[in-house]
Amino acid sequence: GGDAEGGDGETAGAGAEPGMRRNSRAFPVVISGPSGVGKTTIEDRLVAADPTLVASVSTTTRPPREGEKSGRDYFFVGRDVFEQMKERELVEWAEVHEEWYGTPRRFIENEMAAGHDVLLNIDVQGGIRVKKVFPEAVMIFILPPSFETLKQRIIKRGLDDDLDLETRLDNAVEEINASTNYDYFVVNDELDDAVDKTQSIIDAERCRRNRHEAGFVAGFGRRDKT
Repeated sequence: GGDAEGGDGETAGAGAEPGMRRNSRAFPVVISGPSGVGKTTIEDRLVAADPTLVASVSTTTRPPREGEKSGRDYFFVGRDVFEQMKERELVEWAEVHEEWYGTPRRFIENEMAAGHDVLLNIDVQGGIRVKKVFPEAVMIFILPPSFETLKQRIIKRGLDDDLDLETRLDNAVEEINASTNYDYFVVNDELDDAVDKTQSIIDAERCRRNRHEAGFVAGFGRRDKT
């Protein structure tokens, strides 16, 4: 069954870092952008550098590839289990190359309860659904320096025939046009700069007043009379 495979998200993630303490409530961070813009590279750099940030682990119907582990890379489930999970357990889902991928809600909830912000690298439609379920989510859209640059990056990867390239470019236009639903734009012109800007957004969001408990400043507002 799906739960035995970790579909509920309880087996993934290391929990709070030893000695880690935060004053603000954790939240999801959605990163979206057109294919080839560098989202995964930015995600990997952020998660590697920030112990309070974890990458969301998706549920998928595709078979594991060599070296992949359920609960670490994906939660691997059958199609029948995935269909059942759509009803209550997945925040969003999409079909890619005839296989299904989805975001388990409980994984996000468990990691946030452990004090982790959860990074989700998903498309715009999925991002909008996440925002509906988790209104506190921070929405970041990664843009290329120009559309021509994006096209050249996709070609350089050498993964696409002409038809697939055109499809990816058409999809990129749709994604960029839908980016008005997002809170922040980060242009990935120079990778280090894009990573730094994205991290700065996350850091600033952790400092928001409304992410702190109501009594957080009470201790700072008292002084002992002498």
